Amino acid sequence: MNALQVLSPGVLSLIQDLGRQGVGHLGLSGGGPADLHAFCWANRLLGNPTNAAAIEITLGQVSFKAQCDVMLSLTGADMPASIDGMNLGNWRSFEMKKGQVLKLGYARKGLRSYLAVQGGVDAPSVYGSCATVVRNQLGGLADSQGRALQKGDSIPINNSPESTLEPQFVPPRFIPNYPQDVQIGVFETYQHDAFTQTQKREFYSNAYTVSDKLDRMGIRLQGNAIYPASDGIISEGIAPGSIQFPSNGQPIILASDRQTLGGYPKIGCVSKIGLMRLAQARPGTTLHFYPADIEEETTKYCEFLRFFGI
Repeated sequence: MNALQVLSPGVLSLIQDLGRQGVGHLGLSGGGPADLHAFCWANRLLGNPTNAAAIEITLGQVSFKAQCDVMLSLTGADMPASIDGMNLGNWRSFEMKKGQVLKLGYARKGLRSYLAVQGGVDAPSVYGSCATVVRNQLGGLADSQGRALQKGDSIPINNSPESTLEPQFVPPRFIPNYPQDVQIGVFETYQHDAFTQTQKREFYSNAYTVSDKLDRMGIRLQGNAIYPASDGIISEGIAPGSIQFPSNGQPIILASDRQTLGGYPKIGCVSKIGLMRLAQARPGTTLHFYPADIEEETTKYCEFLRFFGI
């Protein structure tokens, strides 16, 4: 059987592709990789289509056994990796023989890694995607009802035993270093005008810290509290990256698995490039926000999409 067996799933391991498009009106989250940059490189290293399903691993402490000869790639957070005890580098592709065991330790830098297989993970499509969204009970392995990977799971892969590739490496200039101090661009949208000029200056001049309350739905920050003129609005559609201020004045950045509607005032929305950086921000990471130029950020993002053929 062409598959990887889950020996240890770690804190959270999910099957993800690029996510569901056009399902917000159904109350469904799009899902998809938290860090699009690392996900796309994982597939590119193997010559996979960009939308091929891979495994998103949060914090590490996982192990998988190969049930066939297979080419894989590993990108994202700095997790010590080994195959049968032999150390393995990150941001590269590699081969595993049937029976070998891949282990990833606890992430030293960054938060999420991506493990891709040549040909992609073979998972059923639901609403146009196999992306796992636990809160919606969608995606993942067949008949799993959108749960995270568990010990003993067998992950089918679209792999041909005759298909081999030479190991590939991501050029160093494309490998992030996941600093503890991160600059994040913000588009001034939504209820931006509900915040005073003084509050906006405070938001951009003060540093915020990523709290330990973060998941694929959102990232709660800690810093100087900001209270907009209105502490509630009529619920409206919210995009990934929306920065909302609840009644305690501490911002929440909404992420891939966010709810589709929200009733808190929002000072703006993190750029797509910024969201990729945020995906690797661990608790304790310092964030500095700046007003993003929409034309400049859009140009960067379009270049990224063209590069990966999305």
